[in-house]
Amino acid sequence: MLPLYSPFDLRPPAYHLRYTWSGWPSLSRFPELPPSTFWEPLHAAWEGDGLRKLEQKWSAELIQFTFSVKPQVSPITFAARVKGRLQHALRKAGLATEFSRKVAMGTIGDNHRADVEAYIERQVDKEQFADPRFKEMLRQFTVADPSVDLRVATQTNSGRYWYNLHLVLVVAQRYRIADADVLGLIRDWSFKIAGKKGYGISRLSVMPDHWHASLRGNIAHSPEDVALAFLNNLAYALGQKPIWEPCYYAGTFGEYDMGAVR
Repeated sequence: MLPLYSPFDLRPPAYHLRYTWSGWPSLSRFPELPPSTFWEPLHAAWEGDGLRKLEQKWSAELIQFTFSVKPQVSPITFAARVKGRLQHALRKAGLATEFSRKVAMGTIGDNHRADVEAYIERQVDKEQFADPRFKEMLRQFTVADPSVDLRVATQTNSGRYWYNLHLVLVVAQRYRIADADVLGLIRDWSFKIAGKKGYGISRLSVMPDHWHASLRGNIAHSPEDVALAFLNNLAYALGQKPIWEPCYYAGTFGEYDMGAVR
């Protein structure tokens, strides 16, 4: 069965994605900060990968970058492009440096994790409904899962990854779903999809005309991959119907905000 939603059919998404990268030398120390002429071709190469460098901190023992990234970039691809292109540029400039195999990648945004999770939990309370009984009925479709701690990193042989996303889907034409069975199916399938794809949902709110989740993504999946997984599988659960607008919002967050890296 062909998916209803594909990268080629989506409208331009709304996104605010910030990834951080930290790297360490293997045996020696990093060279001094290279001059501006070193960075121009490197920045151009990263731009071609969908990465735009925003901030950096450079020392002999640690290099840290913050990038704005496009939604098609997964953490695995991001970490490989940052390290690979930097290492190549240093070698080309006569500053060959051996990097440790271990790196750290994280997500960061303008909001902290606790704020994003609280915002999702407040979805029902912030809406105005004519019938208070309907409002109370909706509460069962907001879920907080204490077993998913987004402060905890995904650990691999290559390092540690904190990959936290705030994802929003909108019902097609802002149609309002009032059927409790349908809302319950969307809620339950959201967790099934997350389990199948290797995601961890810490907070979920299924509202009549939109859907919010804060989650730990699979580091091999880009934010767009994650959005398409929910768009397509939730549509399938509801009879292969295009119930969602062909777009999404994806934002990153973590324990710190952008002020911490500026």
